[in-house]
Amino acid sequence: MIWILHSNAEIIHSVQRDEIDIPDISGNPVKVFWQVCEKYPDELIGWMDVDLDIEVTSNWNEIFHHDLIMASFPVKSKYIPDEIGYIDQLPFINPDYSVRYPTWQMSTDVGGIAGKVALRFRDILYGIKDFGYLLNSIAKIGQQNSLFCYSVPELVKDTSFEKKVHSASTQELFEFVGQHYKRIRLFLLIFCLIRYENRFPLFSFFSSLFKKSYFKQEIDLSSLQVKTTSSSKDQKSIDVIIPTMGRPEHLHNVLKDLASQTLLPQKVIIVEQDPNENSNTKLDFIKTSEWPFLIIHHFIHKTGACNARNLAMKEVKSDYIFFADDDLRFSEDLLKRSLSEMERMNVDCLNLNCILPEGKTIFPRIKQWGAFGSGTSVVRSEFALKCEFSELLEHGFGEDIDFGMQLRSKGCDIIYHPDITTIHLKAPVGGFRSISKDKWKKEGIEPKPSPTMMILIKKYYNPYMGKGYKAELFFRFYAKQSVKNPWIYIKKMKERWQLSDKIASQLLTHGKQ
Repeated sequence: MIWILHSNAEIIHSVQRDEIDIPDISGNPVKVFWQVCEKYPDELIGWMDVDLDIEVTSNWNEIFHHDLIMASFPVKSKYIPDEIGYIDQLPFINPDYSVRYPTWQMSTDVGGIAGKVALRFRDILYGIKDFGYLLNSIAKIGQQNSLFCYSVPELVKDTSFEKKVHSASTQELFEFVGQHYKRIRLFLLIFCLIRYENRFPLFSFFSSLFKKSYFKQEIDLSSLQVKTTSSSKDQKSIDVIIPTMGRPEHLHNVLKDLASQTLLPQKVIIVEQDPNENSNTKLDFIKTSEWPFLIIHHFIHKTGACNARNLAMKEVKSDYIFFADDDLRFSEDLLKRSLSEMERMNVDCLNLNCILPEGKTIFPRIKQWGAFGSGTSVVRSEFALKCEFSELLEHGFGEDIDFGMQLRSKGCDIIYHPDITTIHLKAPVGGFRSISKDKWKKEGIEPKPSPTMMILIKKYYNPYMGKGYKAELFFRFYAKQSVKNPWIYIKKMKERWQLSDKIASQLLTHGKQ
């Protein structure tokens, strides 16, 4: 391992290998970084700010268990300011620093990346002069190209330092947004700074419009094989959870696909729902057929996928859970390939590629995922069983987002895999999202956004993210509604936002809809 020891990401203190200084390497941190990567491509390249008196742990080989991992930890500082939340509300923007958390936001305090991986970015990023800007650019671009990026407290022995924003100026923030996002985001950023902070950084705004864009830049990392050092060769078990309502034929087909798997599930836990208390099960085929796995069947009269999945999780005993919708179709190697890939990459949650029958794959690369598919994901049970689907979000939207955020707060990353696919039939009958919008109307006003979305904002967004979401919602929704007088529109939208906020606060306080 090679260490780049610097002071405040501005001055190189030394470059070391096995605590011995390496001669003939000099310059600013960026220049030294590229020199070291070029000279030692097969080594892990670490960096550390010597002014912080950091003591690293002995866990680095476990943390960097394959080449496609980039990790850092903001002992005292992070590069990108929180104002990035004005234009980005993905989970990577607001990390939980108490656990290993997926984020492209890198700190110059301490971290590392494989030399040969960093070299793949050199040609497009060679003109960058600031070390913090460079590390964040590598991670931001890399995360879209199969690089796994994390904040990892286990890098250091003492994580009790107070966090603060580091050196990125307003100018650098605008440049970063201009180079790594769609240009339209610059307009949203300048609006939010003017609207919410009474700041007018017009020069930064205009100059950033003409910076070279790295947005959707493709970096080929496919030849760098993931060979994790911590995978297990032991056979793993898996249970399947399926909530269902009014789709017996589709569910029957799902069971047939499961019965043909090369790796059979231990149990298939079905929670059938029918709001009619005098009704009988429509799933007689689960009793009359000889299935090659145990079927546990709950027939209940309370509807809702959140309650159903929570009930089913109480039956889980296997190493993994496949959360499945009741209208999927998939190949016979789906479960075996899923567990094999999770072991290969040493990840704890795999979001499978869910496509429509006539659809196509939109994202072609393995990548850290900003969402969670509650009907098409495989999760290690030790993480999933520490979480639950929030019944505050029952019958609405957002329960899968909430569950994904709970997983991340437990240190479980969510990885999307394009090559393991399910076909989602989108059955026209059945389903759970049946809540009426009229339920939340007050004096003719309909809340906007939905109170379930407002719950997620309150739970998981920092203040910058919440304000950025609000501003973008107001702009986007204007073209979709009939009121064209902007002053009347803004007044009505404020009323709808306030109503949503009030309902969400009541739901969070009283714990039910």
